[in-house]
Amino acid sequence: MTENRRITRHYDWSQESGGIEEQELKYLKSLAKQYPTIAAASTEIINLQAILNLPKGTEHFLTDIHGEYEQFNHVLKNGSGSVRRKIDEEFGNTLSQKDKKSLATLIYYPEEKLELVLKEEDNIEDWYKITLHRLVQITKRVSSKYTRSKVRKALPKDFAYIIEELITEKAEVQDKEAYYNEIIHTIIRIGRAPQFITALSYLIQRLVIDHLHIVGDVFDRGPGPHIIMDTLSQYHSVDVQWGNHDIVWMGAASGQTACIANVLRMSARYGNLDTLEDGYGINLIPLATFAMDTYADTDCSCFMIKYNTDYNTKDLSLDMKMHKAIAMIQFKLEGQLIMRRPEFHMEDRLLLNKIDPKARTIQVYGKTYPMKDVDFPTVDWEHPYTLTEGEQAVVERLRQAFIHCEKLQRHVRFLFAKGSLYKVYNGNLLYHGCIPMEKDGTFSEVEIYGKKYSGKALYDVLDHYARKGFYADEDIDEKIKGQDILWYIWSGCGSPVFGKDKMTTFERYFIEDKETHKEIKNSYYRLIENEGVVNSIFREFGLDPMNSHIVNGHVPVELKKGESPVRCGGKLLIIDGGFSRAYQDKTGIAGYTLVYNSHGMRLVAHEPFESTEAAIKNESDIFSDSVIIETSSMRRRVADTDIGAELRDSIYELEELLRAYREGLLVEKGM
Repeated sequence: MTENRRITRHYDWSQESGGIEEQELKYLKSLAKQYPTIAAASTEIINLQAILNLPKGTEHFLTDIHGEYEQFNHVLKNGSGSVRRKIDEEFGNTLSQKDKKSLATLIYYPEEKLELVLKEEDNIEDWYKITLHRLVQITKRVSSKYTRSKVRKALPKDFAYIIEELITEKAEVQDKEAYYNEIIHTIIRIGRAPQFITALSYLIQRLVIDHLHIVGDVFDRGPGPHIIMDTLSQYHSVDVQWGNHDIVWMGAASGQTACIANVLRMSARYGNLDTLEDGYGINLIPLATFAMDTYADTDCSCFMIKYNTDYNTKDLSLDMKMHKAIAMIQFKLEGQLIMRRPEFHMEDRLLLNKIDPKARTIQVYGKTYPMKDVDFPTVDWEHPYTLTEGEQAVVERLRQAFIHCEKLQRHVRFLFAKGSLYKVYNGNLLYHGCIPMEKDGTFSEVEIYGKKYSGKALYDVLDHYARKGFYADEDIDEKIKGQDILWYIWSGCGSPVFGKDKMTTFERYFIEDKETHKEIKNSYYRLIENEGVVNSIFREFGLDPMNSHIVNGHVPVELKKGESPVRCGGKLLIIDGGFSRAYQDKTGIAGYTLVYNSHGMRLVAHEPFESTEAAIKNESDIFSDSVIIETSSMRRRVADTDIGAELRDSIYELEELLRAYREGLLVEKGM
C-alpha cells in the first residue's frame, strides 16, 4: 500500500441522505460507459482480482551510468544476469555450458549473432529448429508470471498470433508435440526463421524486466549519454530520478548559460566533445574559433584532457584551448549568477576577484596560495566577471544551439515527463543524492527565494522550480528563477542531489594544495547508519520504517576498500558501484543493479564489460555476483504493490457500479 494511491470514493447509499450523492452518481454514469452491463462489470472485477494474485513484476534499479552506453545496453539485454539464470533454470544439465552461452548471446544480440551463425553453420535448418524450440521454452518461462493480456501487449505485431499459439498450453490439442512442431516447421519453410528468432529474443529481453528505475546521472564522463537516452525513451516501463549531472544538462537545454558552460567544460575535460557535436548536432565551431584566436599563445597546461582509448589525440591542442576558454566563461557566468542571487549564499565561490595576478597568488580560506596559472587573456582584473564581446557572442551562439537542438530538447522533455527529484514506488524511496541534514540528524532548512524548506518540502519546491525553468515561457521572471534553480541544484550547498558544502572546480584547476580541493559531504552521509535518522526520512515521505527501503545513488561505493552498499541493516542501499569507467579504479567493480522481484531483493555487482563486439564474437557476458538483501517468506503479489492499490480502488468502484445497476439507480445498456 502506498501513500500515492488516490483516495477511494465512499458512496453514501443511506435513505436518510436521499440515496447516492449526485457527484458520485455522475462518476458511476461515466464508468458505466466503459462497463455498460452487469456482465461487463463482473468480468472486469474477476480479471482484476485475478491479477492481484499474480507475482509482482521484476523491478531493476540502475544508477550513475555516466554515458557508458555499451555496458548499460548489455545489462538491459541480459537482465542483470536474469536471462542466463532463466536458461539455467529451464535446461539445467540438459544443455552444455557452451550451448547455454550461445543461447544467451543470441537472446542479447539476435541480429548480430544470426549473421555469424549463417556464415558458420552447415545445417541451418536443424539449427533453426533446435534454437526456436529453446527460445519458445525460455519465452514460456519468462512470461509465466504475467497475465495473457499483458504478454499479448508486449508481443511484436508481425508474430503476435504465432507466438501466442506457441507459448499457450492448448488442452484441446491431442498431439501437442506434432502441433507445435508443424508451426515451427512452417516458420522455417517460408524463410521467416531469422525474423522470428529476433522477435522472440527481444520479447525475452522485455519480459525479464517489468519496470526500470534509473536513480540518476545518465550524462557526463562516458561517450554515449545520447544513445542511453534514445534507449530509455523507447523503453516499455521506466522512471528517472534526476541526478546532478542530469540536472545540469536539463538546465543547459533550458538555455541557462552557466549550465551550458558546465556541460561544455566537462565534455571538453573528458574528451567527449563528440557527444555534443555528433550525438546532438550542436555546433561548436564558434567556441573553437574563439579559443584558437584568443588562447593561441596562452598556457593551457592546467586544462589537460582526461581522454579514453577512443580519443583522437590530433585534437588535443585545440581541445585544451577550448577547455580553458569555456572554463573561464563558466567562472564568469557563475560569478554573475551568484551576485544576482544572494539568497543562494554562495559568495565563497566568487574567486576571480581574489586573485593577485602580479603576485600569481589567490587569497582563500584565510590563506594565500600560489596560482598554477594566471594567463587569462579575457579577464579584466578591474571587472573580472564581465564577459568580453567575443565571449558574449560565443555564449549567445551556444545558447541558441542548445535551445534549438531538437534531439536534446526531446531527451530533456522525456526526463521531465518520466522523471523527478525523488520517487516513492512500492514501498521504496528513490533519490540520487541525500536529504540535507544538520549534524544532529535534523533536516536542514534551505532558503529558496525568501522561504525556508527542508526534507520532502525542499525536494518538492526544487522540483517545482526546475519544471518552471524549462516550461514557464509565459512568465519570463519565473522561468529565469527556475533556470537559476537548475544551476543551484547542480552545485549549491543546499542541493539534495549535490550534497556537499561547495564544488571546488576552480581550486582543482589552479591551486596545487589539495587541502583546498576538499568538498565536505553533507552530514547525511555520516548518519545513514543511524536507524533513528533513517526512520525519520521514511516518516517524512509517508513510508513505514518497518517495511521500506531507501535506494540511493551519487556516491561510489569503494568495495575494494571494504565499503558496503548495504547500510543501516538493509534499510538504505547505495547502488553506485562505478558504472562509469572513470570510477572503476576507485570502486573495484563496474556497477550494481538492484533487482526487486516477488521473492525479495538482490544486489548484483558487475565486473567490467569488455565490449559489444567481444560479447557477440566470443560470447563473453558480464560476470555478475549476487548478494541477497532480503527474502520474503511469502511470494510478493501484485496486491502488495502500488498497482495493486490502484486495482483495489478499481474493484471497489466496479462493485459500486454493480450495486447501482442492481438497485435500479443505473440501467444496463446494449442488452
